[in-house]
Amino acid sequence: MRIAAVVLAAGGSTRFGEPKQLAAFRGQTFVRHIVAAAIEAPVVVVAGADAAQITLELTGIAASIVMHPQWSIGLGSSIGAGIQHVIDSSAELDAAILLACDQPFVSAAALRQLVQLRLTSGKPIVASAYAATLGIPALFDRSCFPDLLQLKGDRGAKGIILSRQHDVAPFNFPAAAIDIDTPADYQHFLSQNETASFPAEEFVKRAGLDRL
Repeated sequence: MRIAAVVLAAGGSTRFGEPKQLAAFRGQTFVRHIVAAAIEAPVVVVAGADAAQITLELTGIAASIVMHPQWSIGLGSSIGAGIQHVIDSSAELDAAILLACDQPFVSAAALRQLVQLRLTSGKPIVASAYAATLGIPALFDRSCFPDLLQLKGDRGAKGIILSRQHDVAPFNFPAAAIDIDTPADYQHFLSQNETASFPAEEFVKRAGLDRL
């Protein structure tokens, strides 16, 4: 199965106060970590507000950087830019995985499981299940690309996932609930994880995310 990964890294990190994509965790920036996790597939990074810094950070990594000058229009436009790039790059592509930078427990192993669930379920969408909802990381079959290209403003892929639940295979991934939007979120996350040796599953239990 031919799959590309689209990393959404164009946001302005307004609430964070500085480029969140470049925040560090266990010796890696968030954006470098997520690209490394997805590197088994062709990786497209949609960059906008901090494109120069992100491009520099990813020097030496096999990823395509898509400059998205209209990033401020909203998340939907960034998704469209990434999906359009993978369509233009490969007419034979079967699916794309959408990824965010601020989900630090996404791993190559988790993404392999996501792909495997697509193969076993036959569903055109595989979405992470966490905190009583569905969202990204999520895999979208090529047949879903027109819907992704139609996203406008701040509408992300979650709307497509929730409106087409009959087409969705849920991938149990409680650690995807971790959401880092502010410096306080980041400091709290680091205080629980920076030097801890336990895996994501243990953090999920300690944080009570497995009960959501």
